[in-house]
Amino acid sequence: MRNSLFFLLILLTLQVGTAQEITLSNQAQISVLTIAPGASLNDAFGHNAFRIKDPSNFLDITYDFGRYDFDAPNFYLNFARGKLNYSIGKDNYNTFLSYYIYTNRTVREQVLNLKQSEKQSLYNDLVINYKPENREYLYDFFYNNCATKIEDVVNKTFKNQVQYHDPKDFEPETFRELIHDKVKLNSWGSLGIDIALGSVIDVQATPVQHMFLPSNIYNFFAAATIPGNQPLVTESHVIFQEKPVKEPNMFFTSPLFIFGVIGLLIIYITYRDSKRGKRSKWLDFILFLFTGIIGIGILLLWFATDHSATQQNYNLLWAFALNILMIDVVLRENIKRWFLGYVKFLIIMLCLLTLHWLIGVQVFAIGLIPLLIALFVRYVFLSRYLKKQLPTT
Repeated sequence: MRNSLFFLLILLTLQVGTAQEITLSNQAQISVLTIAPGASLNDAFGHNAFRIKDPSNFLDITYDFGRYDFDAPNFYLNFARGKLNYSIGKDNYNTFLSYYIYTNRTVREQVLNLKQSEKQSLYNDLVINYKPENREYLYDFFYNNCATKIEDVVNKTFKNQVQYHDPKDFEPETFRELIHDKVKLNSWGSLGIDIALGSVIDVQATPVQHMFLPSNIYNFFAAATIPGNQPLVTESHVIFQEKPVKEPNMFFTSPLFIFGVIGLLIIYITYRDSKRGKRSKWLDFILFLFTGIIGIGILLLWFATDHSATQQNYNLLWAFALNILMIDVVLRENIKRWFLGYVKFLIIMLCLLTLHWLIGVQVFAIGLIPLLIALFVRYVFLSRYLKKQLPTT
């Protein structure tokens, strides 16, 4: 029995390794797998893969476009610069499925409506893409990811004749709203995304652009048609349904709570300074240093990377990069008159941020609200304090 199982394992391994030599039989079936989001931020948007099943050839494998190597040279630098390469991966289907069952993530399958020649064409395309010289591609979160690659391969198979119709109950959303659908607003992941990504993602996505999310691949494929007004998908079913898990209450470690405490502390110190007629220089040093560093980071993401989504980022209205040059000034006892004008300028910037938010130019992280209020209060205090301290002319 053990020898038979060992022989079968070797046979399956050889089939996966030599898949490029296979001509699919009439029993072959190609489907798209959609995996639900996971617990971590990098899994929060879900995943897609192709499944190639052909009993006559003892073939049951998956191809997906979501592989990356943490150990690759300059991984984090390339990620920050928008020059990160992802690659296509291949697995035995049972190995692939077992991982997502183990991590308790729902797996759904949609069997594609393909002629025999189209099955072979799609499969051959995956085989060619999996060759070492073709395997890598330049990743883009919105326009070139594990989901959009699935769409690209299907479109190529049908010579761009797939008609994508709006799914039932479809509501057009902006790119940021689509992200918020998957990442909780009051989470550190959402905070980082809302600070790093600019106003370019606050425009409404076209229906097809909604398919940068794996779950929308499932939704749009279910409603799509091919020539002859035939459905793109002939059969859909759930392979594994995730088990309910009680989510812990994370409010007391959330950005809104943490920045709420920090904001109240800033306001309290400012109130105390106002009553005493003094200024806590160390607090101003921390605030100008923090906002300046964040501002520099935003500028680098905007101008020094290839990320398309980090442009036109109006978080610079509160995280003003020039604040980094003011940390020496705020530590001085005697401050020049021009700095009063600079503080008034920062107040105006926060007012502009509020206006941008209200009219929908850019949506900002809700976790920042307490900090933004505290910054406004501190800047107003500084302007009044400096006005009293500076000699009249």
